[in-house]
Amino acid sequence: MPTEDFGPRARPGRPAQGALLLCRADPGSVAPTARPMRDRVLLTSAGATWSVLVPEGRPWRQEGEPVDRVATGWATALAVGAPWPVLALWWDADRAGYTLASGYRRPVGYVWLTDGTPAGEEEAMRTFAARLDLDPVADLPFLEALTCSGPGPGFGPGPGPGFGPGPGPGFGGDARARLGGLLAVLARAGVALPPGLTPGESAGRLREAARSCPGTQEIQEPGRPDTPRPAATVTEPGPRVPGTAGSGDGRGLPGPLLPYAGTPGAQVLALAQVAAGLPLTAWGLRRRNGGWVTSGTLLLAHGALGLLYDLGRPRD
Repeated sequence: MPTEDFGPRARPGRPAQGALLLCRADPGSVAPTARPMRDRVLLTSAGATWSVLVPEGRPWRQEGEPVDRVATGWATALAVGAPWPVLALWWDADRAGYTLASGYRRPVGYVWLTDGTPAGEEEAMRTFAARLDLDPVADLPFLEALTCSGPGPGFGPGPGPGFGPGPGPGFGGDARARLGGLLAVLARAGVALPPGLTPGESAGRLREAARSCPGTQEIQEPGRPDTPRPAATVTEPGPRVPGTAGSGDGRGLPGPLLPYAGTPGAQVLALAQVAAGLPLTAWGLRRRNGGWVTSGTLLLAHGALGLLYDLGRPRD
């Protein structure tokens, strides 16, 4: 029998908690950076230029850590040193929101209370749109509508302004409906979540839906015994097709944006990750912030693995 929590429909009275991490890159490029995450993760495509990571959720389900801090820490760590942004969508019994991380820049996010009451700064939406290169005329007004109380136009199940003909039935008022509105805007930027990967569901239901998607990869937590995984799961660097951004076949670190393991570029990246992870971890411990501690330790682990690989390589 499966041991995963399938949410409030399976256990009445227990609100769902969950998170999704969207990366603007193909799964072959995302998999190597996601391996040091402190969780078991499913990875699948979320559109032509996007991927989605579906975590098991052990930090908040078994260890009691706040889901927003964990998701923010993961997004920050995944984005540091990567040439693409990471968007974390998260929700719990009281709130829902997002965090966008991009390189070494300060993450930007927004929060709604369960009933949809905005609890963030409107400026965050403008920064969000700018960092994802969204259209300030066609997209920004809809993002700003998500920061207003009450239902808004154009984000419901039918077509709406800017997304098709007709006025649309509105995106609804609660927090998780606001996340749905956010995804409706991101659909114009190429985001297409597979069926069943819906904000508001439990981690178990999300993983059940992800497993049904073609080409889904399972990325094991370091230190856990491996289980059978699809052949596309990235484990070792492989050949690269010249002139392409990524082959998408899962064989290594596709594309020219990430250096091969053992090369001078990989050594520099590993050192940078260790250098960034140490102060980030110290700052998180000092503030007792689990999300930043997770982010720092993830960077340290990823950098240390790179340095250990280089030390253990046979020299020519």
